[in-house]
Amino acid sequence: MNEILKTEEIRKSYKKVEALKGLSITVQKGQIYGILGPNGSGKTTTLGIILGVIQSDGGSFSWFGKGELDVNRKNIGALLETPNFYPYLNAIDNLKIVATIKSLDNISERIERVLRRVDLWKRKKAQFKTYSLGMKQRLAIASAILADPEVLVLDEPTNGLDPQGIAEIRDLILDIAKEGKTIIIASHILDEIEKMCTHVAILKNGELITEATLDEIMIQDKVLCIGSDNIEELKFAITEIPALKFLQDLAPNILVSVDGDIPNALVNKMLAEKGVYLNTLMLHRKNLESTFLEIVNS
Repeated sequence: MNEILKTEEIRKSYKKVEALKGLSITVQKGQIYGILGPNGSGKTTTLGIILGVIQSDGGSFSWFGKGELDVNRKNIGALLETPNFYPYLNAIDNLKIVATIKSLDNISERIERVLRRVDLWKRKKAQFKTYSLGMKQRLAIASAILADPEVLVLDEPTNGLDPQGIAEIRDLILDIAKEGKTIIIASHILDEIEKMCTHVAILKNGELITEATLDEIMIQDKVLCIGSDNIEELKFAITEIPALKFLQDLAPNILVSVDGDIPNALVNKMLAEKGVYLNTLMLHRKNLESTFLEIVNS
């Protein structure tokens, strides 16, 4: 597999805040690579640095094994912020401006290709201001793929969309990935990352907590949904049992992670010995959200 992006010990501070503390990640060709983390974890800063929008304080990155050369970005399509087009121009005219800025040839053919690709060809003559948020996001992706880049870099591509809009963007990203494109996505919407990504990096406070395939990320300790008549007593008891870790409130119960292969009966026994008796104890179906909570809270 060919190396598309490699970062080595990238650092960035904003006054007294360390946004990135030596970030090293590797993205290979054909991956849908998710960069996850809570707000303030360094996701957007990472994308800004690798796209040349933000200057790092140290470390390095390389695209396609060719270093940080500006020419590399000709093969990268990016969507970093809310789509920004001229509101009174239609899709075709907005994309003509983009094509001119990028000095592209065969402009009409390219525009028709990408508008059909994002299912906006029927609305090609409609003013941008009349588009729904999902349509605006699809036009932004059309702009990002106008030059037929090898890599797409997307920052929160489904943020603020309704369920239908989220599904449309997700399907579009997966469809583009089938063409062999490499896609890098920064997001906090874990459910969508779980449905799209092949590989994941999890950041916390500017540091890389883990980097692995999605399947490897999901192989963590088992998660139980437990409850009792006094949840606060239950939470306190958990703090006194090293094998258990509180993850999340799931009213009227809570989620806990369990070290190793400890059987449910032993979990029940350990809590009973602390004077807490469970009225609910069942295996919780693991998803990226519960796994993410395990990792960032560890």
